[in-house]
Amino acid sequence: MTPAPLPISKYHQVYLVLLEQLREGRFAQGLPGELDLVRQFGVGRVTVRRALEQLAQEGLIVREAGRRSQPAAPPGKEAPADVHAAAAPPLKGLLGNIVNAAKGTSVKVLEWRVIDASADIAQALQLAEGAKVRKAIRRRSTGAGPVSLITTYVPEALVRGFGRAELAHQPMLQLMQEAGLQPGRAAQTVSARQADAGVAAELQVPMGAALLWVRRLVYDTQDRPVQLLHGLYRPDRYEYRMDVSQVGAVDARIAASEVMF
Repeated sequence: MTPAPLPISKYHQVYLVLLEQLREGRFAQGLPGELDLVRQFGVGRVTVRRALEQLAQEGLIVREAGRRSQPAAPPGKEAPADVHAAAAPPLKGLLGNIVNAAKGTSVKVLEWRVIDASADIAQALQLAEGAKVRKAIRRRSTGAGPVSLITTYVPEALVRGFGRAELAHQPMLQLMQEAGLQPGRAAQTVSARQADAGVAAELQVPMGAALLWVRRLVYDTQDRPVQLLHGLYRPDRYEYRMDVSQVGAVDARIAASEVMF
């Protein structure tokens, strides 16, 4: 007869949840306070404190009296002494507007893995079929709830310097630029799609709901494709604005809002 598994203590359950959330990069601004965690998990303060102490003992968080606990900096990831001097120049135009709009949302990284490029992905990124690409799936949200579900494909060599935690804190294009990439232009298609069951659950819409669909292929300054993006957006929380002048210049703007536009 197989013995029944031992129950997991409450403090260890809290520890495991917080550990996973730390790995997902959710606590860029610090962990919630002890009383907030007590309410969130429905446990006593001693239980929460013990879970936090274990995270601190493992070097995963830094605890200071009177301040919120902070995620510990990964080895080799300490910020440079002069952050502004080390920062890459800001992106401009449509790409810059996309990055700025993304900064006003919170991110959950649902997938981050290396795959073999399919024929369509390889053709878009000008790679050999089966070449290694990094696939990321992220859900962006505002205070009102989910805004978008974004799937991106990037040549694996271009994103070796960061992982899920960094991706949860900064837009991918900005991370790539800080790693030395020089973004140039983007070719974009905007259309519509219906939400399947998986997408509907992530974006909290009915199955079959109409969504804004964007396909974007980003090139560097040498006109080499560096990122393929497929995005699904709730039209009640996202809009795409475009101004066209008489001489044909285009000024496009992206916006994500907590209220319907």
